[in-house]
Amino acid sequence: MSDTIAAIATPQTPSAIGILRLSGPDTHAVLHQVFRARGKLLPARKMVYGDLLDRQGDVIDHVLCVFFPGPGSYTGEDCAELHCHGSPVVLNEGLSALLAAGCRQARGGEFTQRAFLNGRLDLIQAEAVIDLIDAETAEAAKNAVGQLGGSLSRCVDTVYDALMEIVSRFYAVVDYPDEDIEPLQQEQILSTLDRSAAELSRLLASFSRGSLLKNGIPTVILGKPNAGKSSLLNALLGYDRAIVTDIAGTTRDTVEEKVRLGHVLLRLCDTAGIRRSEDTVEQIGVDRARRAAQEAQLALLVLDGSTPLSQEDREAMELAQQADHLLVLINKSDLPQQLDAATLPPEWGTPLSLCARDGLGLEQLTETICALYPSDTAMQGQLLTNARQADAVERALSAVRSASEALAAGMTPDVVLTDAEAALEALGELNGKHIREDLVATIFSRFCVGK
Repeated sequence: MSDTIAAIATPQTPSAIGILRLSGPDTHAVLHQVFRARGKLLPARKMVYGDLLDRQGDVIDHVLCVFFPGPGSYTGEDCAELHCHGSPVVLNEGLSALLAAGCRQARGGEFTQRAFLNGRLDLIQAEAVIDLIDAETAEAAKNAVGQLGGSLSRCVDTVYDALMEIVSRFYAVVDYPDEDIEPLQQEQILSTLDRSAAELSRLLASFSRGSLLKNGIPTVILGKPNAGKSSLLNALLGYDRAIVTDIAGTTRDTVEEKVRLGHVLLRLCDTAGIRRSEDTVEQIGVDRARRAAQEAQLALLVLDGSTPLSQEDREAMELAQQADHLLVLINKSDLPQQLDAATLPPEWGTPLSLCARDGLGLEQLTETICALYPSDTAMQGQLLTNARQADAVERALSAVRSASEALAAGMTPDVVLTDAEAALEALGELNGKHIREDLVATIFSRFCVGK
C-alpha cells in the first residue's frame, strides 16, 4: 500500500454533487497539484473552498476539498475527498488530473480493503459496508449499520476471547512449568465451551433471518389460468410488468421481480397457470411453476372468486402447501362471488378478499405479510447475512461441540486443545484475524469502485 489511489466515488450520472476520493501516502502532495484553495491550506477534517485544476492547470470546477490525515481516517492512511458539481465530464477530468499527479486508479473496494488491512475495520464490518450500500429495506440497512458499528463483531470476539483463554492457559502451563500457573479445571473448560456453543448456535440460527432480510423472501404466486396472478404482480409492483389478457394461459414462463411491502422485501415469482396442457411451451411454464413452489418461502394462492373451485384450483392448492407460509387470496371481488370460502381448509386461516385489477385489498395483504415476518429489533446488527459467515460459524460450532464431547469422554487435554484451536481458526476467518489473501481479494471484489 505504498501507492496512492484515486477513484470517482459517486455514480457517473448528472447530479447535484459528485465526489472524487483519494488515499495513500502522497495524498497531500497530489492535492497541492490539482486543488487551489481560496484561503487556508487544507486544515484537517474541514471543508475548504477552491478550484479543481486539470492536467494543464486550468480550472475545471469550483469545489470543496476535505483532507483526512491518517491514521484516524476511513482507510487508516492520509485520504481526501473533492466535492464537485455532479457532471460526469467534470468528474472524469478531475480523475485524469489525479492520475497525472501520481495516483493510481483504485480497484473495486480498495478503499475499504485498506481500512481492513490497516485495522480500521474487521472483516465483518467491511462486509457490512457493501450490505449497507445494497440494502433494499430500512430493516436491512439497520442490520448492516449495526454490524458496521461492531454489534456482530463483539459477539464473535466474546467467543474468540473465551476460547483463546483455554488455549493460552494450556500452553502457558506446558511451556512454563516452573511459573506455578494454575491450569483451568475441567468444570471451567466445560462451562466456557457450553457458553461458546450456545452463542454460536444463536448466531447460526440467525442466518436464515439475515438471508431473507438481505435478499428478500422467495414468494411464489400460484393459481389456475386467468385467476389474476399477473394482475396481482402488476398491482404490487405498481406498473405493468406482466402481460394481462382475458385469454387463459397468457403467462407461460416465470416472471421474477422484487417488491417492498412495509418493512418486508419479497422476491416475487409470477407463474404459469396450473393446468394440464397439450401446448409444449405452456407445459414447460407449468413445470417451472412447480419448481418455483418447491423453492418458495411464501406462497400467494390466487383463487378466482367469481367461479366455483375447480380441479385446477385444487392442484394449485396442493402445490402452495409446500411453502413455509401460505396466504389464500380470493380475487375478483368486484364480480358476483361463486367461490365458497367455507370449502377451504380451516388451517389456512381466513382468506383475503381483493381485486388485483383495481388494487383493492392490497393494504390488508401488506399488513398480513408484515405480521408473518415481524421486525426483529433484538437481533439488529447481529444477523449473519452471507454464506461465508454462516459457514465459518458452523465450523466453529462443530469444533466447540467436538471439544466438549472429547472432554466429557475423558480424553487427553491435547485433543480438546486441537478442537478449540480449530474453532479459533474458523472464527479468525469470520472476523479476518486469520484469513487467506486470495479470499480477502475475492470478498472485496464485490465492492464498487470508490468504496
